[in-house]
Amino acid sequence: MPRAGARKGQGTFVALLAGINVGGNRKVPMAELREVAVRLGWGAPRTYIASGNLVFEATGAADVLEATLETALAARFGFAVGVVVRTAEAWLRLKEENPFEAEAAAEANRVHALVSKLPPKPDAASALLSRAAAGEKLALTPSGLWAYYPNGMGTTKLTPTLVDKLVGSKVTARNWRTVLELASMTQASREA
Repeated sequence: MPRAGARKGQGTFVALLAGINVGGNRKVPMAELREVAVRLGWGAPRTYIASGNLVFEATGAADVLEATLETALAARFGFAVGVVVRTAEAWLRLKEENPFEAEAAAEANRVHALVSKLPPKPDAASALLSRAAAGEKLALTPSGLWAYYPNGMGTTKLTPTLVDKLVGSKVTARNWRTVLELASMTQASREA
């Protein structure tokens, strides 16, 4: 079964890099990320903030583009970078399914889409909730997993390693502001 956002064809895609530019480690400058995309033959690469968000135009299936970018980044920077790629349509569906709209309106930086390489395990939200200790809320929607961290991500015991394990594949989180900005960037591409 193909994963969400794995449609093949020409279109706009969102790539999320995991675990880069945190605490001065695993540095991937956004200008160099755009250069990598251009060398891969992808059109109109745009980045948003330094956490590794790339919107680009390409032909192919999301999972193939994902693997291609991972290989290119490892060759360019000398370390592995987990990448999750979604079509523009899949990203817009994810945005529309935010189950924590009230929380996002009040504290956009505390609501996160937990975007995984593979579809989350059906029990991912309940498994994570059973480990939560700081008032977190989690919800699984058809497009992905969402989390609300009322005290911020810094207080949670839901570490990236634990989240990856309980979800069943690599996960990278993006806060509501970033989700909205990437949605806006994909819509602008589609309207151009």
